[in-house]
Formats: sequence, C-alpha cells, structure tokens
Amino acid sequence: MNQVNNNNGMQKRMLIMTLVVFAFFIAYEFLVLKPQQEEQAAKLKTEQQEASKSTPEATPTASSTPSMEKSIDLLSTKVIADKEIVSVVETARNTIEIDKFGRIAQVTLKDLKYHDEDGNQIKLFEANQLRPLEVRFADANINKEAFQTVVSVSSQKVDASTEKQELVLKQELEGTTLTKKFTFYPNGHYDLDVKSTNGQKFFITNGYRPNVLADLYAVHGMLVKKLDGTLETIEDGDLDKSVNFNDVKFVSSFDRYYATVAYNFDKLLNVSLMPDKNEDPQAFIHGNDGISFSGYMGPKNFNDLSALNKELTDVIEYGWFTFLAKPMFVFLQFLQGYIGNWGWTIVALTIIVKLVLYPLSYKGMVSMNKLKDLAPKMKEIQEKYKDDKQKQSMHMMELYKKHGANPMGGCLPLILQIPIFFAIYRVLLNAIELKGAEWIFWVQDLAEMDPYFVLPILMGASMFLQQKITPNTLQDETQRKIFQFLPVIFTFFFLWFPAGLTLYWFTNNVFTIAQQYSINRMFEKKREALKNK
Repeated sequence: MNQVNNNNGMQKRMLIMTLVVFAFFIAYEFLVLKPQQEEQAAKLKTEQQEASKSTPEATPTASSTPSMEKSIDLLSTKVIADKEIVSVVETARNTIEIDKFGRIAQVTLKDLKYHDEDGNQIKLFEANQLRPLEVRFADANINKEAFQTVVSVSSQKVDASTEKQELVLKQELEGTTLTKKFTFYPNGHYDLDVKSTNGQKFFITNGYRPNVLADLYAVHGMLVKKLDGTLETIEDGDLDKSVNFNDVKFVSSFDRYYATVAYNFDKLLNVSLMPDKNEDPQAFIHGNDGISFSGYMGPKNFNDLSALNKELTDVIEYGWFTFLAKPMFVFLQFLQGYIGNWGWTIVALTIIVKLVLYPLSYKGMVSMNKLKDLAPKMKEIQEKYKDDKQKQSMHMMELYKKHGANPMGGCLPLILQIPIFFAIYRVLLNAIELKGAEWIFWVQDLAEMDPYFVLPILMGASMFLQQKITPNTLQDETQRKIFQFLPVIFTFFFLWFPAGLTLYWFTNNVFTIAQQYSINRMFEKKREALKNK
C-alpha cells in the first residue's frame, strides 16, 4: 500500500547510488589502489637494491618441472651491463638486446612518441625481471648448467630495419645442444624455432610483463586466449598457485599500454602459469624438445596487432566491458581516420553517443520536469494524508496517472547509460593511440593529465551548471548537499586523469546541458500557455 512512497524513496536512492557509484569508482582507484601499488613498487625497489648488492648476477636454482608452486626469481644488476649483451637487433620500430643466456634483456622503442617523463626512449623491461625467451630444462642438472654457459651467436649485430633477417643462438651443454633460430621483421615482431638434442624437454617463457606504466587506472598482469576464443585474465597479485592451460592461441604479459606476447594460431601452445613471490603470474610454454611460435614486444597498438593477426587485438584489455568497449574503439578509430585529430575525434564520438542515447535522455529529463511541476501537489497530498498512508498512496498514484508522470522515469535512463560510460572510460584509458596525440595548443598528449588543469576545471564547472538547470525533486536537505558537493569531488579526481578522458566527460556535460536547457524551455512554454488560458 506504500508503493508510491516506496517508489519515491527508491528513485532518490537509485539516483544517489548512481552518482555515488561514479564517485566511489574514481575514489577507490585514487585513494586505495594507487597507495597499494606505490607501496608494492617501493617494496620491490628495496628488494631489487638489496639483491643487486648481495648477488651481482644470480643463478636460478634448478627445477625438474615448471609446475612448482613458487617459480624461480631471476635477479641481476639493476642496469644491464654491456658484457651481458651478446647480440643487438635493430628493426624499424625497436632495438632488441639479447643476453649471454639467449634471453631478451631489453627492448627499446624507436618511435618518437614513446618516451618517458625524462624524454628518454621507452625501455620495456626491468633488468632484474624474468626475461622473455628464458629456457628452463626439466632435467635439473642441465638446467643448472644452462645458467652457467654462454650462448654462441651467428651475428653480434643484426639489421632488420628494412627486410627480415635471421639470427641463430646455440648453447652447447653436456647433455644437449639448445638452438634458437630467430627471424626478425622490420615491424619488430619475430618468428622463433627452438630445439634441443637428445630429447631433452624444456620450457620457455614470454617473460614478466613490461614495466612502463602499471598504474591504478588499468589492469596489468597476464592474458591467455584459449582455443574456444575465451580470454582468461590473471592480474598481478592474484595468482596463489600454478595453473595449466592447454591449447592456447596466445599468452600476453601486459601493463597499461605495452605487452610481451607469444602466439601460434596453427599449432596451439600448452602453458603453465606460476606465481612469483608477489603472486604475480609468470608463463612457461611447454616446449618438449622442440617448439615454434611467434612473438611481439611493444605497444598495444590496435592496427599493429591486427596486421600480425586480427585475433591479437584481443591483447588489448578492456575489462568487464570488453563487449562494448572493443566495438567502441573500432568506431573511434574509424572516426579518427576521417577527422585526423584524436581530440576532435573524442568530441565527435561523444556527440554521436549523446544523439544515439537522446531518446533515453529525453524521457528521463521530461520525467524529472513533470515531477518538479507536481512537487507542490505531492507535498500537499503528503501533508493531507500523513496519518493515512494507504490514502496517501492512492492519491499519489492518481496524480501520477493523471499527469503521465513516472517516479522512476528520471533514474532508469541514467542507470542504463552507465555501461556505455564505463566502456568509453576503458577505451580512453587503454588506447595507446592517444599517447603523444595533440588536441589543442596546451594539450600535447591526450594520454597524460592536462598540465594546466584547464579541462578538469571546465569539467567541474560544466557539472555544476548541469546541476543548476536540472530539476531536483529531492526533498531531503542532506541529499541536496551531497549533490551540490559532487562537482568539487569530481574536479579533484579528474585533475590526474588523462586529458582524453576528461575531454570526453566535459563534452558530455556540455551537450547534456544543451539538451536539458532545451527541454526546460519547452516546459516553460507549456507553463506559459497554461497561464494564458
């Protein structure tokens, strides 16, 4: 019998919940995840410094199988010494350094837009992390010898900047000879064939993830694509025991923008994932006594990955909203092909999304205006029948029916738009295409925060104005104050957000204001017409 009152209460709660979810989502990442990651990074740095002092070049303990519960941590000096490098490969897009044990020690990106905060070209890996293409033998004795025996190389310098080139590494061990035959391509990817003699079984890793940008905003860890097309994501810190995957198309270790991928779409891979001491995932591919696959180490650029294989675009991690985010990015890229500027492309995408969602927005805004007009009559009924909830409910229902008002109408359209917002949020956070992309003169990189905080301030101001012109049916004064304070909270958090994401939110606010203003004017004209009658 209290259905109307319940609906009113539910409307308020859902509206507050919607905005609080946004605030909580941002606050949780900034206030909880970021300190945790900073603490973990500081701890790891301390461990690295201590390890480099005590063991200038550590040798791993042998193991008979990679299915052990705790994997072997491979530590070396913080800076890669020249004496460790036995071959350097130059492609058009990167420089690949191979160390004396036949592992990839470092990859340096050549494209000018890939630079760090100091202006240096980005290097993907820490010197003391698990290195890509490290081999571990099932035989413990051979495994121990492998980390004491330097490989021989067919060439110390390889120029694959204009055409593909081969490189052969050999490691002569007492019980076997391990041969790695590379074919490097100008676009930076490689094909690899690995064989051991005497039937010696081995495992080979794609290495620990790149450590360029593992921040609070995006997922980082490991991604596996299985034969049935499903994706399995294991985030850093979430792997407490070994896991085996059979028939894998690719395995990717990734941070926000970069990935190290091993893939074979013809002969599928069997992979064991093992936790390191921080419970971060490490992948070891079962090589038996011979295996072939391809590899890529670099930016998660959609076009580059698609050129290698369309399925590799799944390397780009969008989280729960991938089903919406991926097609959203494809459409964003389509628009950019015509517009030519990523900033204006974001503006165009926002406008198009607003137009598509306009029917929903219109219904919500109309409903809010109707409820605002009915507020005095609703208050009158509540006062008149405050001691008879049943009659109060009955008269409220009659009032809504007579004027075509829906107490849930202003809230549901907003809730239905939340998945679309989060899809765009993930797209703009994970699109490395925005790195180095200029918009207007003070925004030189849409993947970085606005250096002068112009966009966050404009976003906060537009949010405040939007609140001012949006009909407010909330009666509770505390709830009103919460709403009034939200623009300040959002402005504070958006100070550190990528400029591309802030631009989207600001543009969205501007067009919401325009829509709300036009609907408010429409209702004002109706009210004037009624007065004249």
